Amino acid sequence: MKILKGDFLPENFSAILTENKIDGCIAVQADQSENETNFLLDLADQNPFIKGVVGWVDLCAANIHERLEHFSAFNKLKGIRHIVQAEPKGFLAEKKFHYGISQLEKFDLTYDILIYHHQLSETIEFVKLFPNQKFVVDHLAKPDVKQNGFEDWSRGIEQLAKFENVLCKISGFTTEAVWEAWTAKDFIPYFEFALQHFGTNRLLYGSDWPVCLLAATYKQQLGVTEGYISKLSISEKQQIMGGNAIHFYNL
Repeated sequence: MKILKGDFLPENFSAILTENKIDGCIAVQADQSENETNFLLDLADQNPFIKGVVGWVDLCAANIHERLEHFSAFNKLKGIRHIVQAEPKGFLAEKKFHYGISQLEKFDLTYDILIYHHQLSETIEFVKLFPNQKFVVDHLAKPDVKQNGFEDWSRGIEQLAKFENVLCKISGFTTEAVWEAWTAKDFIPYFEFALQHFGTNRLLYGSDWPVCLLAATYKQQLGVTEGYISKLSISEKQQIMGGNAIHFYNL
């Protein structure tokens, strides 16, 4: 993990975006604190290429409505994420968490679902409770590419994709493979299945920079995605590479 032990700031990233012909990005939380949410919002104000922020608030807090009301004053706050992948089994069934999620729609905020593949069954039951909430699954729900863990993941994804209010990000896939030995072919079954069930109107490209650096450069992971979607029409590629994100996050 040594490569991640450093500062990754807009001045490090703007040149990467320009080099790869990316118009803008969304900054997504990594630390579960309001301090980081404020930090990301400040960076977005200072850097126009940061089009939106997915921040963190304590969705289990008794004063969650008040905190969301406070952050609603920030136009670039588009959504909220909690690192559910690090929580124990049963977290997605917590009543306090449910109440927090129920407040997001009132402020037109999305919710990013960050889970591992083995949490898909819990996630399906969770999503059922909120038919009007805008959800996006991060990193294809982290399939176990390293161990060719396709079957259990695909069953869960097929069920989850039936909910029209749920989208999915093509992101974070290289870090779920063997970091130094993956090939683009490793990901095709997962991409194909996600495309089959979510369609081009509910898939979003995400870089997962800087975490992607554990297994790939920005250009390499982008190249895998662009190579796979090269078979699609221009309008379908535009949807996946930006249009769906613009619509989903209200950019």
